[in-house]
Amino acid sequence: MGFLSDAQNDSGNGNYGFMSLVRRKQVDSDRAKTSSSHHHLAKALTVPHLIAIGVGSTIGAGVYILVGTVAREHSGPALTFSFLIAGIAAALSAFCYAELSSRCPSAGSAYHYSYICVGEGVAWLIGWALILEYTIGGSAVARGISPNLAMLFGGADSLPVFLARYTIPGIDVVVDPCAAVLVLVVTGLLSLGIKESTFVQGIVTAANICALIFVIVAGGYLGFKTGWPGYQLQSGYFPFGADGMLAGASTVFFSYIGFDSVASTAEEVKNPQRDLPVGIGLALSICCALYMLVSAVIVGLVPYFAMDADTPISSAFASQGCQWAAYIVTIGACTALCSTLMGSMLPQPRILMAMARDGLLPSFFSEVNKKTQVPLKSTIVTGCLAALLAFFMDVEALSGMVSVGTLLAFTMVAISVLILRYVPPDVVPIPSSLQEAIDSVSSKYRTTTSLIDSDADDVDAKAITSQNPVPVLVSKQSPLEDPLLAKEAVQLNSGFTSEENRRTIAGWTITCTCIGVLILTSAASSRTLFSTYRYSLCGVGGVLLLSGLIVLTWIDQDDARHSFGHTGGFICPFVPLLPIASILINVYLLINLGGDTWMRVSVWLAIGALVYAFYGRNHSSLQNVIYVPAAHVDEIYDSVSEPQP
Repeated sequence: MGFLSDAQNDSGNGNYGFMSLVRRKQVDSDRAKTSSSHHHLAKALTVPHLIAIGVGSTIGAGVYILVGTVAREHSGPALTFSFLIAGIAAALSAFCYAELSSRCPSAGSAYHYSYICVGEGVAWLIGWALILEYTIGGSAVARGISPNLAMLFGGADSLPVFLARYTIPGIDVVVDPCAAVLVLVVTGLLSLGIKESTFVQGIVTAANICALIFVIVAGGYLGFKTGWPGYQLQSGYFPFGADGMLAGASTVFFSYIGFDSVASTAEEVKNPQRDLPVGIGLALSICCALYMLVSAVIVGLVPYFAMDADTPISSAFASQGCQWAAYIVTIGACTALCSTLMGSMLPQPRILMAMARDGLLPSFFSEVNKKTQVPLKSTIVTGCLAALLAFFMDVEALSGMVSVGTLLAFTMVAISVLILRYVPPDVVPIPSSLQEAIDSVSSKYRTTTSLIDSDADDVDAKAITSQNPVPVLVSKQSPLEDPLLAKEAVQLNSGFTSEENRRTIAGWTITCTCIGVLILTSAASSRTLFSTYRYSLCGVGGVLLLSGLIVLTWIDQDDARHSFGHTGGFICPFVPLLPIASILINVYLLINLGGDTWMRVSVWLAIGALVYAFYGRNHSSLQNVIYVPAAHVDEIYDSVSEPQP
């Protein structure tokens, strides 16, 4: 038996069914990018561009409304702490995104990371959910701009007739031409190029930040002048208690959604290992600071129970005799919505492009324009679809579905960090066209493997078959290079090596931890279970969760993590505690989104499963690949580049 066993293609019958769901792709290396036939996106983004994308995508008009709603119903004057807690929770996901985006700097964001670390089936569902998120999110934001523009120009009927909303007689459908026009304008802007569109988004975001700074400075002056009446209450700083503050934090957590748009542009960043973590971190920090300062000022100007739920900031200034401030606040809301619209529409074409590159969608979506170096066709298609939805549909009822895609992505990114650290892929796919190179590398070791007896070969083959039905190239160390080969052969005869045992324990522990999180959050959120069953399930889930945390802390992380993907970037701290905490928070929020939201999302995901079953699985780029040990990929590619005698 040679150094590399006979190779088989991944299109074998054993992989066509279930195993196609768990096949994983390789991190895009420089060799893979050089050999690929598709055009590349422009390397044009730096840290300021990433901050503009992150802040612009995150700070929407919600902060202009959310302050009043959450303060009245949940947090009271402790709203600032609610924003701080939510910001810390969002930072857990941001740490995970920072590591994966710097290690795997390609378009696709959470879909790309899931495909590398988890498998094709999960990656497809994440990508499919993100398509829904960005389509509905962009349409909902666009329909929210026209009322604010109308308010800015004097009232609901102040917009020109061709832009004003009107109801179609007979079918009772309210159409919004202004929303559709804005979506098409943003689509055209995104088609010009990533640097041009990011520059415009930076200007719009700067205007929004200036409006928020005005609220902070002017509101702070009025607060010191009047003695902060909102904080002089007999009910104290926590009128709803700690539970109310935490409930407010779970509500305002969604105002931090948007920083993941930065990760979707990873392929277009000049220095992704340095700039992506910095861009994600600074964007989230700026958003958290602005949220906390605005909330601290507004709840201090007006008692929380007297705040206007619809226009809390404008009404707070009006209560101090500054009605003119409403115009600045409205301008801020309009610029925030425009920036968020651009942030919602930017990632979707890149996710479609990534899925099409992998063969899961038609190649039409993967084409990159040579001049603008953006996925032009994907941008136009998604823009036209979003414009139609914004024109005809009131998508507010579907807005909860946006959160599902984001929280699923956050959860899967945290799981991917655990997999990367403890059980990174030890086999990777390479094109079957390199079969000659594989044979060439294999022949170098064919004469040195006679020291391994046939019994060890048989055991090794059985172990590989039982562990991973995906046909892979089996590797062994050459006895000339590894003097411990005899010891490894003895370990093979006894079953598994210590490393295989560690990987098996780590894999099952990660699985049990995720199951424990699901049981714990489901039971804790249930209002229909009897208390005995509820507490029992919470206990079971808690035991699984804590046991998983203890085991993962105790066992060693995989040494291959140091060389996985592109090295030299950000390393997520406090693993496994930080990713597990992120999983717990995101799954809890997912469970509490409501039955109606999950019913709608389930229909969309079921449609996606059918599309994958009848198209994606059969056209996947992993359909005809050869899996080789990750340690010998470079050697195989080097043998291709070597001059032939």
